[in-house]
Order: sequence, then C-alpha cells, then structure tokens
Amino acid sequence: MLLEVKRLNAGYGFLQILRDVSLTVDTGEYVCLVGPNGAGKSTTLKTIAGLVTPMGGEIRFDGENIGGLPGNQVARRGISLVSEAMNLFVNMTVQENLAMGAYTIRDKKAQKDRLDFVYDLFPRLVERRNQLAGTMSGGERKMLAIGRGLMPNPKLLLVDEPSFGLAPLLTENVFQSLDTLVSQGVTIMLVEQNVTKTLAVTDRGYVLENGRIELSGKSSDLACDAHVRKVFLGV
Repeated sequence: MLLEVKRLNAGYGFLQILRDVSLTVDTGEYVCLVGPNGAGKSTTLKTIAGLVTPMGGEIRFDGENIGGLPGNQVARRGISLVSEAMNLFVNMTVQENLAMGAYTIRDKKAQKDRLDFVYDLFPRLVERRNQLAGTMSGGERKMLAIGRGLMPNPKLLLVDEPSFGLAPLLTENVFQSLDTLVSQGVTIMLVEQNVTKTLAVTDRGYVLENGRIELSGKSSDLACDAHVRKVFLGV
C-alpha cells in the first residue's frame, strides 16, 4: 500500500475539521475524494502533504509514518500537492517556476528529463516558457501548477480542485492530462467539485461529509449510489 491514512483527526487551532478519516491509495491508482464544500477535502490533502499538523491518527506513506512531518520533508519522500490556489511564483517565468519544482533533484540530466516530460504533457507551456506566470490565463496557470508538481517525479500526486474557475473546454483539457498521467503510471489522489466527471474517470472514491468518510468504493458504484446521486448529482 503506497498511502494509508488511519483515523486521522486534523484542523486549525481549536477547530477540528477531520474526524477519524481512514483511506488508502495503492501504487498506480486514481482515487478521488468528493463531498460538499467545507467537508474537509482540502484539509485532508494538506494534512497528508504536511501543511497541516494532525491532531491524531496515522499517515503512512511507502511504509513510513509521515504524520506530523513538515511539508518539505514530505515532499522529499515523494508527495506533491497541487493546491487549488496553485501558489505559483507570479513574477517568475514558466521555466523558472518549473525549475523551482525540481529543487530536490540534484542531477542536471534528471532535471532536464523531467522538464521534457512536462513540456511533452503540456505543449502550451513550451510556447509560454519565457512568459511570467502572473500574465497567463487561468487554464495555463493550472497546467503550470500541475507541471511544477510533476517536476520532482513524485510517487503520489495530490490534486486539489483542478477545474476550479476554468471554462468547460479547459476543464476537459486538464482532465485529459490527468488521464494521460495515470496511463503512464502516476498515482493520483484527486479532490474535485465536478462529482459526475470525477466518478467517471477515477478508479475508486471516498465520500467525505462533515469531516468523516461516509461512503467508499469503486467510483462506478458510487456514481450509482442513491445518496450520492441525490446529494451531489441532483438526481
């Protein structure tokens, strides 16, 4: 098992958001976490990535307990987070942003290989490589954020709300890119507001409500579940 989260509790200050959250992600899987706004989906990803300190429970990654480690140490172990905010360096170029994503790679050839991989995945970034990130469109910024997350060649890519703020066509482009990554063996855990699309493309899913996992199973089964259809799909 690549990632195993057991009875995770987390929050901010005295405010507890996650309550006894347990989930797993195996190597090569495409797993989603869906739920209403404020359910704790982003907090789950941030806690796994080391940006939020757990209040309790366990996070095991590749056989090691990483719960409570700071974000830079979690990143060095092979977890990349593409946050909803993207956190790009807006006054740096596309190429400079991507280079920042490879700061853990010392080998220059390996850095170039990762850069070539990202440019093959997102040809638009090649055209924009000398452009400042802050002057790019929303869709281009999303591509850059995902590309930067891929630069260290992570074992697990955590992607938070990739379609947020994007037009339908750009959303489809981003999902196609994620599909390509999965077909190439990248392990992805996805948080996404578009529940219909998410359950259509992922292997397994977890439904998070009020900080607790209420349902889990194959994404195709969750898409047919009466509760999911009523609450999230409006059926």
